[in-house]
Amino acid sequence: MKIAIINGPNLNLLGAREPDLYGNQSFEAYFLQLQVGFSQVDFTYFQSNVEGELINELQRTNSDGIILNAGGYTHTSVAIADAVAAISIPVIEVHISNVYAREAYRHESLMAKNCKGVIAGFGLDSYRLAVESLIEL
Repeated sequence: MKIAIINGPNLNLLGAREPDLYGNQSFEAYFLQLQVGFSQVDFTYFQSNVEGELINELQRTNSDGIILNAGGYTHTSVAIADAVAAISIPVIEVHISNVYAREAYRHESLMAKNCKGVIAGFGLDSYRLAVESLIEL
């Protein structure tokens, strides 16, 4: 099984950015743990702070499932939401923090309606839960 993980803006700063909210671990270190824990999965990882690059990656990804953390674009990008709607690969939207316990503008996801599901609030473990969900599909 092939799973693509696509992370959006500021997620390259995990481990250093607001550790009280996002934890102390970099995504690269966590990604290695996922690869070890799910050795049967062929993972790819892409991160960008640029909206168009995220759209390009969604459109070119050749995988069985996508885990997408669009960061702040979750609440603002009609273009990323349209890209998710346009592909046939199942997408699970992931958030490290519980976006519903934060600012009101974070309570709406433009892409959630086009995703297989949404996982939020379990820290980096949200990605593990998404992997398990995709494997079950």
